[in-house]
Amino acid sequence: MPPVPTAPESPRAQHLALGAAVRRPRAARLARERNIGCDRRVAVSVNDAIPSLSVLDLVPVRDGQTSAQAVSAALDLVERAERLGYRRYWFAEHHNMPSVASTTPPVLIAAAAARTSRIRVGSGGVMLPNHSPLIVAEQFAALEALAPGRIDLGIGRAPGSDPVITQLLNRSGTTSDVSRFPDHVTDIMALTSPEGATVRFTSGTEYQVKATPSASGTPQVWLLGSSDYSAQLAASFGLPYVFANHFSGEGLDHALRLYRDQFVPNESGEGPRTFVTANVVAAPTAEEAEERALPQLRMMARLRTNRPMVPLETVEQAQAEPFDAMAGSIMASTRQKWFVGTGSEVQGQLSAFAAQHGVDEIMVSPVAGAYEGEGSEGRVQTLELIAAKTAVAA
Repeated sequence: MPPVPTAPESPRAQHLALGAAVRRPRAARLARERNIGCDRRVAVSVNDAIPSLSVLDLVPVRDGQTSAQAVSAALDLVERAERLGYRRYWFAEHHNMPSVASTTPPVLIAAAAARTSRIRVGSGGVMLPNHSPLIVAEQFAALEALAPGRIDLGIGRAPGSDPVITQLLNRSGTTSDVSRFPDHVTDIMALTSPEGATVRFTSGTEYQVKATPSASGTPQVWLLGSSDYSAQLAASFGLPYVFANHFSGEGLDHALRLYRDQFVPNESGEGPRTFVTANVVAAPTAEEAEERALPQLRMMARLRTNRPMVPLETVEQAQAEPFDAMAGSIMASTRQKWFVGTGSEVQGQLSAFAAQHGVDEIMVSPVAGAYEGEGSEGRVQTLELIAAKTAVAA
């Protein structure tokens, strides 16, 4: 594993991709989540251990469904999540997957922000090696202007697809060197700050760069990952950290321990903040929940055995098509890491999981599949059933 850089002692030591030094103003601070009155959450149940809930959406596309229908369903779901009191709603970044329409988080975030007024919206995450740091900074500065105090910029370093798509991205647009990921994270934080960044050329002249002309706020930056590297990097920069438990689930305890033990506060003065993601299916009965989990479990088996990817199956399609021993083993192992059951069962599982890992927020990925003739009823009812004991303060 490559060494994890520590927080820079001198901003002048950092460099942009152009080779010129960039001075990050001392006053440039990480954005804080604003304590807006309507964003406070209160428990209305006697069970105060219920964690705050957020949503991670890959915008699933099932067999026979168009991308337009999938995106429309996702935007309906973010409205429903806001009414149910969810804290934040993030869109993932994946490319060229027949079952995933979340390819461009900034566009989906803008649409979600326009449909909501309280819930935080953001990326889970922008895969930075696929993009120019300046473009990312400009996009999220514009989003912050559209929805002040509600924008989260979750950043990851994975490609979000296969090597072919990575090469196409490199050939068709401006990308960034994954080996310089730490520098690019700090570049984005500087560029989105009200003060901006200063590029210093070898001639001694300086050039001011801002992601937006006159920022009144900045998006909240989170680092995403499922490895020791991402945990240590977040700790060294004093950034909040999200462990991608929905994708792997391996190494969670170790990553959180590294993050908390090595955390160095930045200028904001905030301590370590973290939450974890989780795949969740809730239904009125445990039997229905298990059935609704089957299409996504089969998709994960396809992914891990390098089989051709297809749109998400319906429950009936998943039940009708047999799977081999290897796929069955992968599905069984994956199922053990998911939270599947009735609403009260899943609530209890999530509460215990949050307590076990010392977090007060869990970001759920609602992976419930659909029966023939359905829309997104399974995903909607998952959010409704596990949120039944929380409410937003008036």
